[in-house]
Amino acid sequence: MEAMMKKFRQKYRRARDEMDRWDELQSRLVSQFVNACSIIDRLEVLRDTKNYGILGSVNGIKETLLGKQMEALEMIFCSMKETMKEFYGTVMSFEKIASDGNQLLRGGSIPTAQKQLKIGIWPSLEECVDGLRTIHEMHRSEYLLKSSIVSSLTWMCSASDIGALRQLLMDQPNISTDEVQSIFEIIFAEEIS
Repeated sequence: MEAMMKKFRQKYRRARDEMDRWDELQSRLVSQFVNACSIIDRLEVLRDTKNYGILGSVNGIKETLLGKQMEALEMIFCSMKETMKEFYGTVMSFEKIASDGNQLLRGGSIPTAQKQLKIGIWPSLEECVDGLRTIHEMHRSEYLLKSSIVSSLTWMCSASDIGALRQLLMDQPNISTDEVQSIFEIIFAEEIS
């Protein structure tokens, strides 16, 4: 049992590393998203000729400025797409960790009763697998939401749409910090106590 718990702890440490990576990607995506939103807001101002004042008499200024902003926006959209690919890679890592944990439990010659057995402050082996599966499912659901949000952001979005999308992106509603924390506390209980 102790050897098996050691293996599960390794899997949870890998999951924690992936969660750290997720947090880095979240910060990057929010920054990219905010930059894209700023450009989209700016496009509305740049489309209106009366906002140019005396510069309106410069030939092609409006088209040039709009073109440059659209180029910058396209670059940010490409960067967000790359960040989403990295999020997907992290989700796949969570899936592999959960699958490996499940295989570890199923592959051993441990009787079913022992898989459900708790010894002292250690969780049961089934709880270890369930925790890994839960972490994977939370992040997969959050990835799907992020993917939908990013694909919904276009240069034609209204200010209210942008605000709602930005808030959804920042909140990460599918990842319960308390639930994740309690999963890790169960696994590493004796190190905490």
